[in-house]
Amino acid sequence: MTAFIMTRKIILSVLGIALIVGAYFFAKYLIENKNKPKPVVPKVVKTVLVDTVENSTVPIVISANGNLTAKQRVELYSEVQGVFKTGNKLFKAGQKFNKGETLIRLDASEYYASVQSAKSNLYNSIAAIMPDLRLDFADVYPKWQAYLNGFDLNKSTPQLPEISGEKENYFITGRGIVSAYYNVKNLEQRLAKYRITAPFTGILTEALVTEGTLVRSGQKLGEFINPSVYEMQVAVSKSYADVLKEGEAVTLSNLEKTKTYQGTVSRVNGSIDATTQTITAFVEVKH
Repeated sequence: MTAFIMTRKIILSVLGIALIVGAYFFAKYLIENKNKPKPVVPKVVKTVLVDTVENSTVPIVISANGNLTAKQRVELYSEVQGVFKTGNKLFKAGQKFNKGETLIRLDASEYYASVQSAKSNLYNSIAAIMPDLRLDFADVYPKWQAYLNGFDLNKSTPQLPEISGEKENYFITGRGIVSAYYNVKNLEQRLAKYRITAPFTGILTEALVTEGTLVRSGQKLGEFINPSVYEMQVAVSKSYADVLKEGEAVTLSNLEKTKTYQGTVSRVNGSIDATTQTITAFVEVKH
């Protein structure tokens, strides 16, 4: 028992001495490292790519489809009845007409005779009052005489001389001159409807009658368009309402993406479709 106690004391003494020696060397190590200079960290220069920015207009790409339709398009209807007479050009689809050329001419020989009869009656009515004008209205006689001298049955009826006084007005109106004049002008206006002329240079896209056909009043005759100016109606999201303005340039392409066309915004519908939440814009294209 005494030997075991002695051995234990020796072991504890050795461990104590070892701890003291270890603590001494550890403290010495800490003191030596405390004054050691800090390592220099190398400076790393990073490469940054830069570019010069130039402000420019960024195009807005909107995907929208639509069909091109002629901006100038006229549906031809007859307001009178008559037989379709042959003209200088055939009334067929694809036929081109210049502005002012006759598209359709109906036989108006019978109606023309009635117009000439009414013009003759007006001329005779004015001629019948000339003696009274010379006696009672000598101051206005010359202008009425000049009117008769310039009256030509083969031309449009000229406008009546300006009535300058109350007595002259009663006299002329009482003889039925004014009513006869407006009756003639009404007949002349209707006579002009027997001939339909091209309002612009274009092409006939639809022909529903042929030469020799009896055309009735209100009957549709065909369709005439200007093939150089077209419009396309597109539906665009309402979020682009602020950028859609008249005159803005637009680039269009066909469905195959093989051709491009330049157009402009001609009109913008200010109403928003409540169902689709879109606005309608019209793009004009000349080609």
